[in-house]
Amino acid sequence: LNSSSPVFLNGVTCRGKVLTLDSMNPNVRRVEYAVRGPIVQRAVQIEKELREGVKKPFTEVIKANIGDAHAMGQKPITFFRQVLALCSYPDLLEDNKFPEDAKKRARRILDACGGHSIGAYSASQGIECIRQDVARYIEKRDGGIPSNPDNIYLSTGASDAIVTMLKLLVCGEGRDRTGVMISIPQYPLYSAALADLGAVQINYYLDEDKCWGLDVTELRRALNAAKQHCKPRVLCIINPGNPTGQVQSRECIEDVIRFAKEENLFLMADEVYQDNVYAKGCKFHSFKKVLFEMGPEYSSSLEMASFHSTSKCYMGECGFRGGYMEVLNMDPEVKAQLTKLVSVRLCPPVSGQAMLDLVVNPPLPDEPSYASYLKERTAVLAALAEKSHLTEEMFNTVPGITCNPVQGAMYTFPRITLPQKAIAKAQEEGQAPDMLYCMKLLEEEGICLVPGSGFGQKEGTFHFRMTILPPTEKLKVVLQKIRDFHLRFTQEFS
Repeated sequence: LNSSSPVFLNGVTCRGKVLTLDSMNPNVRRVEYAVRGPIVQRAVQIEKELREGVKKPFTEVIKANIGDAHAMGQKPITFFRQVLALCSYPDLLEDNKFPEDAKKRARRILDACGGHSIGAYSASQGIECIRQDVARYIEKRDGGIPSNPDNIYLSTGASDAIVTMLKLLVCGEGRDRTGVMISIPQYPLYSAALADLGAVQINYYLDEDKCWGLDVTELRRALNAAKQHCKPRVLCIINPGNPTGQVQSRECIEDVIRFAKEENLFLMADEVYQDNVYAKGCKFHSFKKVLFEMGPEYSSSLEMASFHSTSKCYMGECGFRGGYMEVLNMDPEVKAQLTKLVSVRLCPPVSGQAMLDLVVNPPLPDEPSYASYLKERTAVLAALAEKSHLTEEMFNTVPGITCNPVQGAMYTFPRITLPQKAIAKAQEEGQAPDMLYCMKLLEEEGICLVPGSGFGQKEGTFHFRMTILPPTEKLKVVLQKIRDFHLRFTQEFS
């Protein structure tokens, strides 16, 4: 019976459900998001089993699958939470336990809210004084290159702005359908959004042997191959990289900008890990700064959107869903359409906007909270740097695991050599070999990682992504457990 055939029950017509897998939006069915995929669902089940007293060879599940800093034990920045507390419950402004600079920030945010409450809707593009603060932050970061608050759109985390931007860019049918270039390995938000929008995904490969470097020759290869079946219009770059942790050199960014201009591509720069740079000799360069330093030939014409968030860096405030994008050289008529599109969803969460305001406008050296803010921020980033080196060193002592330096961001993406028998078993079961590996690791050691196949990888290679967020002592335990498991797994399938 097909789902819409009428069924008669006691003489009453009962039709099938209106919404079935066959009748639902086929693009949604094609969406996959590995970071919260089947492995994570099984991890949640195992946690439930542990709570119910089921005996396992471990006592807790360690979720190293997602860049969720606070869930992994990172402490929030005190000043940020003080201001958010004051904004949420303004009666606390009378309390002398809160420093004056926190109160001043909270009053400024509340004064910009309807009815002096963060429970009120804001302007769709975001609260104006917060957009001004974002513009000032960008100017300072980029050494004085001007930023216009009208080009700033606050968003529900960076993800929301990325999807909105892609939505604007996708059009055409058949060979004219928009093609979007994304790095492989990639953060699955991109492939998921492209599937949802019915756009064409164009893969360009990062070079694992060159520390996940990006080469314009590879961009050109991918672009030319794609021109046969779609119209390439967008180039997405993640810097520092997720899941691969590389930090792009200035020279590489210049090459990418030249390529985007030559090929008339819209550039999307995902820069949410901009404070997470650990390797000596590496430095974060914003695409906007490099673009302007290349001169007006580029800065006056290349269309670009860059993204940032409250979720990563030293803040790790994922749950507040705060973020922004800055658009450059956008056609004014299209910009009006963008403003219309964001207004349909009313506004980003105002608490997230407030959190973002503190990230871009933290305590200044002459303010009472500066010393504690600086101490906390420095400690978080120093611990991440230490853990990035520890992870790389430890993985590279394991036969069958090779790990590039974690130059930035908060993940490692090591390559694993899997025995032929394991690959055959996975293929028999209709799953990716690194999925078999990660699922077995979860069942035997209680460690939750994401298989490389969820991010994309060169044919015949296998990886996993692991966050470097667990506290140092716990991370050492995790690394040791993965080491033991890998040796056992190799033995079992040899």
